[in-house]
Amino acid sequence: MNCIVVDDDETFRAIFEQLVDNNPSVKIQGSFSSAIEAIKYLNFNEVDLIFLDIHMPDFDGFDFIRTIKNPPNIILTTADKNFALEAFEYECIIDYFVKPVTQERFDKGIVKAVSLFKESAVTYKNPVPDESVNDLYINIDRRLIKIDIPTISIIEARGDYIYLKTDTKNYTVHSTLKKIVDKLPKEIFLKAHRSFVINTKKIIDIQDNSVLIGKDVIPVSRSNRSELMRRLNLL
Repeated sequence: MNCIVVDDDETFRAIFEQLVDNNPSVKIQGSFSSAIEAIKYLNFNEVDLIFLDIHMPDFDGFDFIRTIKNPPNIILTTADKNFALEAFEYECIIDYFVKPVTQERFDKGIVKAVSLFKESAVTYKNPVPDESVNDLYINIDRRLIKIDIPTISIIEARGDYIYLKTDTKNYTVHSTLKKIVDKLPKEIFLKAHRSFVINTKKIIDIQDNSVLIGKDVIPVSRSNRSELMRRLNLL
C-alpha cells in the first residue's frame, strides 16, 4: 500500500518514516508538515493510507478529513488519548496510534489496514450492478421521459437539437451531441461521424464508409472507421 505522513513535528515524521521502512506491506509516498501541503498533494495523487496527526496549527487533523473528497483509510496519530471517541465518528479512520508508537503497535495497525484494503479492492472489482446506469432521462415539453439506453440505436445532431431514435419511438431533444455522448456507455456507443452517434450493437451491415442500422444508412468518417473495426467481433 502507498501512504503519506502528515505531522507538523519533524522528529516524529522521521520516526514514522523509519517505521514504514521496517514494514514491507506499506511504502511511503510523501511526508508533509501541514495539512494544506498534504491536500495539495492529494489533488493530483492517490494514496491508500494516511497517517495523520490530530494536533496541527491552523488546520488540524479533523479539518483535514472534512476537507478532502473520498478520503482513503486514515490512521490518526496523537499524544492525546481523549480524541479516540471523536475519531471513530469518521468512517475513514481505521485506527488510532498514541505517541510514541512502537514498531509492534505500528505493525498491528498495518495488518488491519492491509485487510481492509484487500476487502475494498474485491468490492471494487465486483461491484453490485446498478440498474440505473441503463436509464437516461430526457426533457420533453417540461416532462422527464425515461429512456432505456440499450434501446437507443441512432443519435443525430440537428442544429441546436438532437434526434434520438430508439426501438419503439423517436425523440427530438434540445441538447448537444457531446452532452448526451458523455452520459452513454462508451463500450456500446460510437461517434461514427461528426453528426452521428451509433449503438454498435444495432449494426446490421457495414459497407465502405457506412453502416446499416435498421433501415438507416449512417455515414462513418475515415477517422472513426478504424475504431469501429476495432470494436467488432470479426471472424
